[in-house]
Amino acid sequence: MFRPQRGIWRVVWLAGTALIVVPIRVAWGQQAATLNGPPVQLQPYVSEPGVPMVTVTLGTPNPFGGGTDGTDGTDPTDGAGSGGLGSGGSGGSSDALNTMLGTPWGAQAAADAQALGVNASALAATCVVESGCGANVGSGSGAQGVFQMYPTAFQEGLNTAIAANPSLASQIVQGAAGMNDPVTEAIAASGYLMQASQALQNVGIANPTIVDARAYYNFGPSAGTLISQAPGNDLMSQFVSPSVLAQNGISASTTVGEWQASVSAKMGNAAGQTVMS
Repeated sequence: MFRPQRGIWRVVWLAGTALIVVPIRVAWGQQAATLNGPPVQLQPYVSEPGVPMVTVTLGTPNPFGGGTDGTDGTDPTDGAGSGGLGSGGSGGSSDALNTMLGTPWGAQAAADAQALGVNASALAATCVVESGCGANVGSGSGAQGVFQMYPTAFQEGLNTAIAANPSLASQIVQGAAGMNDPVTEAIAASGYLMQASQALQNVGIANPTIVDARAYYNFGPSAGTLISQAPGNDLMSQFVSPSVLAQNGISASTTVGEWQASVSAKMGNAAGQTVMS
């Protein structure tokens, strides 16, 4: 009698009372196998005309995620709090970033900052403090554009940024007009923030925050580096001339701590984040 190696038997009734038992072959599926290594992961991306492409690699942080206080970056409400100094961490989302992203040029500026390793919230907090990201651009003091940069700082920042990432050169508006082009100036401001972060690291501030770097951006390398290390009860006038303070709406009796608190309040929940992402 034929007997298959694997299968089941079926009883078949024929006419009358006779019966036979016949084998039925079974098609067996693939056997379970153990994967060798991790499964292949897809890399989804979002592309929309008019905004930079953002590629999201699974298992890596959201490029504009939260995570400013040691969290995992998945909750957009994660942040440094309401402007407390030293309360934040690395780059993440913030109210300032939301403000900048609400402008026609903000998404490109944020992407360019990230391309340089600069926390997009650091760039956004700068434009919020300087001009409300374009809401109140002034004139007459020599500082120009939504980031209110002076020509020397603008050129230094631009040079630093292009040296770090030459691909950004294609976005730059050449000449004096570049200072009033938000994307060009955003690249320059990002480069200048890179300079500030490096200068502060050189004097022992391991992970400079956005508030730490603010004096460098506002008053230049020399005064900015000293202010970042000064005790909170030192007077700002010890480092910056009264006339320059007055131009910035700061009285000669203002302490470093008072000035930092004021800046922190303007920056909101971006203040305690680090400059570099």
